[in-house]
Formats: sequence, structure tokens, C-alpha cells
Amino acid sequence: MPATEHGDHLHHDDHDHEHHDQHWLWKYVFSQDHKQIAKQFLITGMFWAILGGTLSSLFRLQLGWPEGTMEWLKPVLGGWIQAGKLNPEFYLALVTMHGTIMVFFVLTAGLSGTFSNFLIPLQVGARDMASGFMNMLSYWFFFLSSVIMFSSLFIETGPAAAGWTIYPPLSALPQAIPGSGAGMTLWLVSMVFFIVSQLLGGVNYVTTVINLRTRGMSMSKLPLTIWAFFLTAILGILSFPVLFSAALLLVFDRSFGTSFFLSDIYIAGQALSNQGGSPVLFQHLFWFLGHPEVYIVIMPAMGMVSEVLSTNARKPIFGYRAMIGSLIGISLLSFVVWAHHMFVTGMNPFLGSVFMFLTLIIAVPSGVKVFNWLATLWRGNIRFTAAMLFSIGFVSLFISGGLTGIILGNATLDIQMHNTYFVVAHFHLVMGSSAFFGLFAGVYHWFPKMFGRMMDEKLGYIHFWLTFCGVYLVFMPMHYVGIAGFPRRYYAWTGFDAFSQFADMNKFISIAAIIAFLGQFIFIFNFFYSIFRGRRATQNPWNSTTLEWTTPIEPGHGNWPGEIPAVYRWPYDYSKPGSDVDFIPQNVPYSQTQSSNLPYEQELAD
Repeated sequence: MPATEHGDHLHHDDHDHEHHDQHWLWKYVFSQDHKQIAKQFLITGMFWAILGGTLSSLFRLQLGWPEGTMEWLKPVLGGWIQAGKLNPEFYLALVTMHGTIMVFFVLTAGLSGTFSNFLIPLQVGARDMASGFMNMLSYWFFFLSSVIMFSSLFIETGPAAAGWTIYPPLSALPQAIPGSGAGMTLWLVSMVFFIVSQLLGGVNYVTTVINLRTRGMSMSKLPLTIWAFFLTAILGILSFPVLFSAALLLVFDRSFGTSFFLSDIYIAGQALSNQGGSPVLFQHLFWFLGHPEVYIVIMPAMGMVSEVLSTNARKPIFGYRAMIGSLIGISLLSFVVWAHHMFVTGMNPFLGSVFMFLTLIIAVPSGVKVFNWLATLWRGNIRFTAAMLFSIGFVSLFISGGLTGIILGNATLDIQMHNTYFVVAHFHLVMGSSAFFGLFAGVYHWFPKMFGRMMDEKLGYIHFWLTFCGVYLVFMPMHYVGIAGFPRRYYAWTGFDAFSQFADMNKFISIAAIIAFLGQFIFIFNFFYSIFRGRRATQNPWNSTTLEWTTPIEPGHGNWPGEIPAVYRWPYDYSKPGSDVDFIPQNVPYSQTQSSNLPYEQELAD
């Protein structure tokens, strides 16, 4: 579809007057400006990240010192501490809420909600999103979802406790355990609002990229960030409704006596009337979202890391078209590998081999991306900014976690290690930690455009090294204990003589995890301090080529005060032979760069 010149017809003086006279409530709270909505997503996500990290610290205390007293936490946790011990059912709730918060409320909303909102209009050359009102609604549905989920932490029977994957029967029978009651109901209601938020946002992102690109911005000139956000939005639109249907059927089983996911259930020796359903059906529905969800989380980080690496290596991204092809390949394959999470359900071995084959194939486009990132770094004139360090850390973690993914993609090995800490270590490296590194890289890199000020680079270096070392010190030992058969999801492992030898290693992992979590408060301080007291930014502090750096230092609603710039070239003209400068922005015509034009570019200039 050809790019349009939408927005150029809107006179900027009228546009500015319309928005400058707004009441603060409409300008900052119920804003329809994509940049303000992005900040709302980011700061809400930061709150959730602190809460999710706190919950993980609590259960790491339990795992590191299972025989120790936790009476000192009673003023905070109340009845969940009994006789100085953490209640086992509350342990399940901690793990459930930690996973839910981190996967959905931090990484999904924090990456897509923040950076798709912030960067898509700025980098494609649009005044705003296709629908500012829908965009505002997407945040407020997310906020409502957050309030409901947060409130579940304070009910008497506790929050949901069926694991973040909410498998039946624990999630389908309100009477199963305390966490199956009101907490589970609130979890389902919250997720319904969250899914609505994601669908509203996703439709907006796709529409904006297809229809509102500025003059000259063809799809082949889009930055890799936009390609990543665009494909992520498509994944969400196609997969989130499946989780919606699963949640709806679960509500029917819980409240209306149906048996979609229940059959031959006994509670305290008493048979229930449910027949004909299958909990494995729920797993299929959940993982049909759950595996694309992995890429909904990681692909925005991939796009931002590509941008940061190219900018700070002062080199064009290596293999631009191959990078786009690999993103499309990952997007397509992510829909046909969901059952590799289900090798232990007793599926037909032939079907298992099909999913194993497809799972191993998805390593190919991921490998292409890694090769291209490393080739971009190779012999680059690298500037080690905080954003660059986190981007390099992302590549390192993606390689480490991805290699163990190839191991778990093999059904024979996965069946042996599926319920061990090996799986926990794998997905925390490849999805959790690497996605966080991409998020941090994005915040450090685009903070000047968000707030008009610079974050402190020295604090950024300290934050990086604490986090990078902490992540590896937590999850590398987990691979080791996982291979030894150490089980996940267990409240205490002291009943197994075989695992007593890992007591010291569990303490080590817990200490490293808590220190790494505390290190994140350096970032929190740096972020909020820099908003008010940071050094003033210049218009283009990183000497980048993409369109967002052609706007004013703190762009108003509408982004460009005058005509939207036209685009003439691809987004990675760094260190071009023959050029007087080491970067040429996208809006510079070829006629102005005669000395560095390639033959086909010279034809365009003429």
C-alpha cells in the first residue's frame, strides 16, 4: 500500500493551539498523544516490575532457606506466615502472580505498550496513531486490568495459585485450594481486560504502519524497530483471542457446571459429576497463545536492539532484508510449535516428532539474527553507551538461552528435564532476562526523546554490570541443578535426600537473585532523577538517522511543528564511504550527498 501524506494537510498552528490549551487532566491523564500514553505504559510497567521482583525475592527466600524462620515477614504477609513458615499454598500464589505479572504486565505491556506507542508514529512519520481515542482506551483497559489483578493480592483466600499457565483442574474448580476461589476469578476477569487492551493497541499499531507512513517511507525503508512492532502486533491480534476463549470456557466450567476441561474428578474421595472434558484441551488453547507470546515479548526487543547496535557501532545493520525475513519467519513458525510445551502430556509420538521438527527449525531465523547482530558489531567503531551495553548483553543472553532451547526442543530430552529447574533457567534467560535487557536498552536510548534530558551514563554502567552478572549467577547454576533432576514448583525440597547436596547452591542462587533485584533500584533512581534533573538533551544526541530525531527535543502533540519530513533513503546510512559525516538521516535527499551515492542512488538523485 503506498505511503500517504496524511497529516501534512493539518495546519500546525491550529493543531498546536488545539492541544496547548488542554486541561492537565486531558493532557497528562486521559491523553490521546501517543508519546504520553507510552510513558503511562512504561511507568505502570515499572510499578509491576518492582512488585513482580519482590514476589520472586520472597519465594527465593523460601527456596534458599527452607528450614529458616520467616516470622519477621509476618507484619507484611500476615496469616500467610504460620508458625514461622511460609504457607505452602501461598508459595504457589507467589509463583503464579510473579509469572503473570512479569510475562503480561511488565514485558508485554512494557515493551509493546511503551515502545510501539512511542516509536511507530515518530519513525514512520505520522502525527499520531490512527486512532488516538482507541490508543487511550488501550492504556485504560490495561490500567483497569492492573487494578483488578493487584486487588487479588489482598483477598482473604489469596490470589490465583494455579501457576501462571492456570492449568485445570486447579483453575477450574473453585473448591480445589484457597487460591482457586475468588483470586482465580479476579485473575480471569483481569486477563479479559488485558486482552482487550492488547487487541485495541495491536489494531492501532498495524493500521498506523500500513496507512500513515510519510511520503517516501516504503516498507523497505522502515527501521527494523517498526518491522518488529508491526509483526508483534499481528501476532497479538491473531493469538490473544484464543486465550480469551480459553478463559471464557474456564469461567463456564467454574460457574455454570460445564465440563470443557474437567472429567472424572475426585475431591477428598468424593466424585464430582464432571465428565467428557480434558485439561489437555486447555493446554492446547493456552499455548496457542503462550508460544507466540514468547515472541510478542522478545520481538520488540529484537527490533530495538538492532537499532541501538547499528547506531552505536556506527555501521549499517548487517543483512537488513535477511533481518526482516527472519522476523517474518519467526512470526509464522511461532504459531506451529506450541505443543513443544506439552511433550509430557502423553501426546502421540508422531505428533510430538512433528512439533519437535518445527521447534528446531525456528532456531534458523533466530540464528540468522544472531549472526547479523555479531556481524554488525564486527570491526565497528563502537560507542559503549549504557544502551549499547544492554544491547550486547541482550545478544549474549539470547545466545545462551537459545542454545538450551535447542536441547529442550528435542522431545526425548525435554521429557526428562521438563519439570526441572533446567526449563526455568532456559526461559528466564531467553525470554525474561533478554527481553528486560532489550527494554533497558530502549529506555536508555530513547529517554532523551521521551523527556528531553539524558540519563546518567555512569549509573547506567553500574546498573548493567550488576544486572548482567546477577542474571548469569542466578540462571547458570539452575541449569546445573536442573540436569541433576532438581524439581521445579516444589515449595521445599528438603524431603528428598538426593537434593540435599544442592542446599548451598540454592542459597547462592537466592542471594544472587536478591542482589540483582536490588540493583534495579539504581535504574529506578536514575530514571526518575533524570526526568527532573538530568542533563539537557540535544536534538539528536546519538547522531541517529531515523525520523524521530528530526522532531523538536520535546515534540508536542503532532510531533513535527511544520510539514512532516519526506523520506529518501533506508534507515542505516552510517559511516558511508565518501560521506563527510558518519551518518546521513533518512530525510536527506540523494541530491545532497553526491560524493557518497552508490550508482543506483545517483540515478535517484538525477
